Amino acid sequence: MDVQELLTGLYGEQGRQNPYPFYAALHELGPIREIPNRAERSTVAAVAGGYDLVDQVLRDPEWSKQSPPGWEQHEILRTFESSMMFINPPDHTRMRAVFAKTFTPRRLGALEPVIDRIIDRLLDRMAEAGAGGAEVDFVADFAYPIPALVMAEFIGLPEADLAWYRERVEWIDDFLDIAGATPERLAKADTAATELRAYYRELIADRRRAPSEDLISGLVEALDSGGVDLTEEELISNLIVLFNASFVTTVYMFSNGLPLLLEHPEVTAALPGDDALTTGCVDEVLRMQSPVHFLARAAPRDTVLNGVPVAEGENVMLLIAAANRDPARFPDPDRFDPRRGGPPSLAFGVGLHFCLGAAVSRLEGRLALPRLFARFPELRITQTPVYSGSLFLRGIDKLFVTTGG
Repeated sequence: MDVQELLTGLYGEQGRQNPYPFYAALHELGPIREIPNRAERSTVAAVAGGYDLVDQVLRDPEWSKQSPPGWEQHEILRTFESSMMFINPPDHTRMRAVFAKTFTPRRLGALEPVIDRIIDRLLDRMAEAGAGGAEVDFVADFAYPIPALVMAEFIGLPEADLAWYRERVEWIDDFLDIAGATPERLAKADTAATELRAYYRELIADRRRAPSEDLISGLVEALDSGGVDLTEEELISNLIVLFNASFVTTVYMFSNGLPLLLEHPEVTAALPGDDALTTGCVDEVLRMQSPVHFLARAAPRDTVLNGVPVAEGENVMLLIAAANRDPARFPDPDRFDPRRGGPPSLAFGVGLHFCLGAAVSRLEGRLALPRLFARFPELRITQTPVYSGSLFLRGIDKLFVTTGG
C-alpha cells in the first residue's frame, strides 16, 4: 500500500472509525513520505508520522502556520487569524505572554478544589441517573461537563449558557475537520463565530460594570488600564479559541480513555490512592488516543526532510496520533502501559503552540479518574461507542454505561 492509498483509506469511513492500522502501515514506509500526484491546488507536499521528525518540525519556530486564502472574508477565519493558536510570531508571542500569566501554578492550585467539587457533584448525578441499572451517557453526564464547567468557572461563563455555547463549539469543530471546509459547514462556523463574538462583547461590558474574580474580569481590567498588549477584539478571539481548545480535548481524553482503561481492571482497581499510576494512565491515554490527530506546518524555505523535498510555503501534514504510536520511540506501541517510560506524547503539541490548557486537562484527569473508579468499581460499557466522525478532533461523542448501582 503506497502513501496515496493510505491517505485515501485514512480519510474514508474506515479510517475515521479506526485510523491506527493506517498509521501502522505508514510507519512501515518511513517517518515521512512525499504525496505523489496531489491535487493541483493542494499545498500539502508530504505526510509525516515519525515521532522525532514531527517533534523536530513542531519545535522549529520557522515552520509556521499558513493562513488559508480568502480568510479575511469569513468571521470564523478572522477569529482564528487574530488568536494565538493560529498565528505566528511576533503577534503569537505578544498574545501568548498575556494568557500564559493566567495558567500559573498558583491559579492551578486554586482550581483544584473547584475541580474536586465539580467531580463530586457529577458522580452524585451519575449515581442517581444510573440507579437500578439504568444506562448513563458517560460523555453527556461526566466527560463533557467536567471541562466545560471548570473552564466556565475559570473564564467566567454562566453555567446556564453552556448548552447554547456547546452547539456553537460543535459547528466550529465540524468545520475544522479535514473534510470540513464545505460551504455549509463554513457558513455555520461563521454564524457560530459571529454569535460568540457578540456574546463575549456583552460579557465584557457586564464585567466592566460589575467585576468578578474570573479570568474575563482580570483581563478586562488589565486591558482598560493598558496593562496588556492586546485589543478587545483580540481578547474575544482568544477567549473563543481558548475555551474550545481547553475543553474539547479533555472531553475526548475522558471518553476515548474509558474503553481503554476498562480493558485493564487491575489498573482501574489500583488507581484510587496511587498518584503515580494515575498520572501514568492520563499520559498513556493521551498517547494512545490523542484527541487531536494532525497539524500542518509550512516550510520557511526550500528544504529536505529525511530525503523528502519540501518547497518554501508548502505544508507538511504532521500526524500527531501516528507519532504517538511510533514503534521506533514506543516499543509495542499498541499496548497500554501506564508505567511506560520514553518520551512524552505529542497530544498537546510542543514548541511555540504547545497547548496552554494542557496542565488543566491533565489535572482534571488526575483528579477525576481515581474518584470515578472508587465510586463505580463495576462501571461497564453497554453499547458500541459512537465516534465524532472527525479525523482532526477524534473522539467518542456517546458512550453508554452502567454504574453498577
